[in-house]
Amino acid sequence: MRIWSLHPEILDRAAIIACWRETLLAQAVLAGSTRGYRRHPQLERFRATADPLATVGAYLTGLADDADRRGYRFDRSRILTPSSPSAAIEVTDGQLAYEWAHLGRKLEARSPQDAQRWLVSEARPHPLFVVVPGDIAPWERP
Repeated sequence: MRIWSLHPEILDRAAIIACWRETLLAQAVLAGSTRGYRRHPQLERFRATADPLATVGAYLTGLADDADRRGYRFDRSRILTPSSPSAAIEVTDGQLAYEWAHLGRKLEARSPQDAQRWLVSEARPHPLFVVVPGDIAPWERP
């Protein structure tokens, strides 16, 4: 499961679609409606918030907003608690840099055009996140 800390507009088609699906799975886990992935480390940052379902809803809303911009049809009715990112989650600059490099490797392998766009872009966080100094997140499995 990869729930990117990066801004959705940076993600290529494959990454944003996979992220949407995986975050819907994360939402199901947080809602208690599935047995799988209950201990997945990426869920720690959502569980640490006052309202995990609203927070994951804000994350999904950010993905859907960018999907709309691209002309994709993400079914917003699947977001259990749609909301705007009112309470930001911290992400370290080390984590953002790690994900940025990880995305670059993926793009080089599957999408040379997107890899070229990636080269002239910069790492920016999803609207839900605020960047703070620090290393790779402890839940990350490098």
